[in-house]
Amino acid sequence: MKSVAERKAELEARQADLLKRIAGIGAELDSHEAKDWEEMATEREADEVLEDLGQSAQQELRMIEAALARVGEDEYGYCTKCGGQISEERLDLLPATPFCRDCAPGK
Repeated sequence: MKSVAERKAELEARQADLLKRIAGIGAELDSHEAKDWEEMATEREADEVLEDLGQSAQQELRMIEAALARVGEDEYGYCTKCGGQISEERLDLLPATPFCRDCAPGK
């Protein structure tokens, strides 16, 4: 069983990774210097993929920030909906989850 401190360290490490990824995506999007229409079209397709990856990373980052806030409030590991304890197995798979298995949307 992992301690809250161990989970916090894992969340902070993932947060740092995501911030680097987002910065890299931003730099890549700003670096294009296509000269002709064909190159510009190819770059635009790649940009759409990068933008999707960036949005996904930002969404995960928001979840991690919320989880870290719950750690600071001594509420990490408890469902924000029902107040029940979130299982270790669920936290292992989804460390930033705010919901227990029963309260998770789309279950």
